[in-house]
Amino acid sequence: MMRQFIAPVLAGALALPAAAMDLKALTDEERALFRAEVRAYLMDNPEVIMQAVELLQNREAEAQEIADLTLVSDNAGDIFDDGFSYVGGNPDGDITLVEFLDYRCGYCKRAHDEVAKLLETDGNIRLIVKEFPILGEQSVIASRFAVATKQVAGDESYKAVNDALMAFNGDVTLPALRRLASTFGLDADAIEARMDSDEVTAEIAATRALAQKLSITGTPTFVMHDEMLRGYLPYDQMKAIVDEKRG
Repeated sequence: MMRQFIAPVLAGALALPAAAMDLKALTDEERALFRAEVRAYLMDNPEVIMQAVELLQNREAEAQEIADLTLVSDNAGDIFDDGFSYVGGNPDGDITLVEFLDYRCGYCKRAHDEVAKLLETDGNIRLIVKEFPILGEQSVIASRFAVATKQVAGDESYKAVNDALMAFNGDVTLPALRRLASTFGLDADAIEARMDSDEVTAEIAATRALAQKLSITGTPTFVMHDEMLRGYLPYDQMKAIVDEKRG
């Protein structure tokens, strides 16, 4: 008799706060019977568990999206206009895409081509690159080299080095970076001397501090307009989000 009531009771319990269903109001015998019937129902209908998990995941995702909107709004100045991060694409674009990246990150390397395709096919995207080395000492060396290149030789040289480091698959060492600088006709001595400067350290530290405020713990992480996008996204997905932002 009780089993026919388990489905609606269980569905109601899942929809209510935990405190709303008080098993303490039942007698020991009623509580044991209820638990046995719930277990039997779940064994007969295991899809209910998956539905509950999906409901929980959807609620958590919605809560994360709301929290991210607030984080982006509260830190908009540092995200979109910090005064030092590389700005590419169309500087006057109607959509700004910000990427936190690490040169040793495999997904960042995959995303690099997707972002390049987006910029190529859509001439109205403003790109901001945030150097966020989190995968060890070689990541730090690569980012210091990239930032030093920007400070010494300018944005065009930074873009060339950024592309090259994303395509590079060997160990990141100073000799390898010096050869890379020479490939682009850059002053390797000046860049190497700049790498450990206070200016380079301050730029990377500022990006780390911003990432901490935004609860960013992995790369790539994107901010597009008012939305945070955590993880790798293929071109089609990025394009769909751009179209959605434009309305």
